[in-house]
Amino acid sequence: MAETALIVGVGRGLSASLARLFKREGMTVGLAARNTSKLDALTKETGAKAYDCDASDPKSVAALFSRVDKDLGPLDVVVYNASARARGPITDLDPTAVHQALMVSCYGGFLVAQAAAQRMLKAGKGTILLTGASASVKGYPQSAPFAMGKFGLRGLAQSMARELAPQNVHVAHFVIDGGIRQGPDDPRGDRGADGLLSPDAIAESYLHIHRQHRSAWTWEVELRPWVEKF
Repeated sequence: MAETALIVGVGRGLSASLARLFKREGMTVGLAARNTSKLDALTKETGAKAYDCDASDPKSVAALFSRVDKDLGPLDVVVYNASARARGPITDLDPTAVHQALMVSCYGGFLVAQAAAQRMLKAGKGTILLTGASASVKGYPQSAPFAMGKFGLRGLAQSMARELAPQNVHVAHFVIDGGIRQGPDDPRGDRGADGLLSPDAIAESYLHIHRQHRSAWTWEVELRPWVEKF
C-alpha cells in the first residue's frame, strides 16, 4: 500500500526536494504553507495536494489535519519545516517579532507533531521528522530568538522520541549545520561547490531515517558540508 506524507512549511529548498523524492518513492504527498500560491509549480510537478495553514495557529493546524484525513487518509510520515527569525541586538529586539518567531519555530512544531502523534498512535506506526539548524545546539550573536525556537524544537523532539518510540512512532530531529542551497541562482554560491548543503542530499537522509528498521532507530542526525567548521 502506498505511503502518505505531509510536509508543513514548504518552500523551494528542502521541502521541495522532499516532495519530489517522496513522490518518486510512490508516496501520496500533501504540502502545507501559509501561502500556497507559491506552490503551484511544485504541486503540478509532483501531483501533491496543497493546503493553506498557519502552523502557529491551533485552529489552522487542526483544520489542516482534518482536511488531510479526508483527502489523503492515514499519514505515514510528517515533516515540520517551518521556522521564523527575528534578528538584532538583544537590547533592541521587538518583543512582538520575537513572540512570532517562537510561535512558528517551536510552538508550531508542537502543534503539528501533536496532531501527527495522535493519529499515528491510533494507527500503531508513523514517523515525525523535525527540521532544526545550527541554532538548535549553539546560539549565535544577535540571533537569540532563532536559538530559542530551535532549542525548544530540539527539546520537543527528544522528549517525544523517548515517549513515542516504545509505541512504534519514530520521532527524529535534524541539525542542519550550514546553509541550504536554494537553487542555481543562490547568491551564496561564492562559498564554493560544497559550501552549501544540497537539499536533495538532505532529503535522502530524511528518507533514510524514515526507512530505518525500528531495532536501530535514531532520534537525531547532524548534517553539514564537509568544508563546514563544527
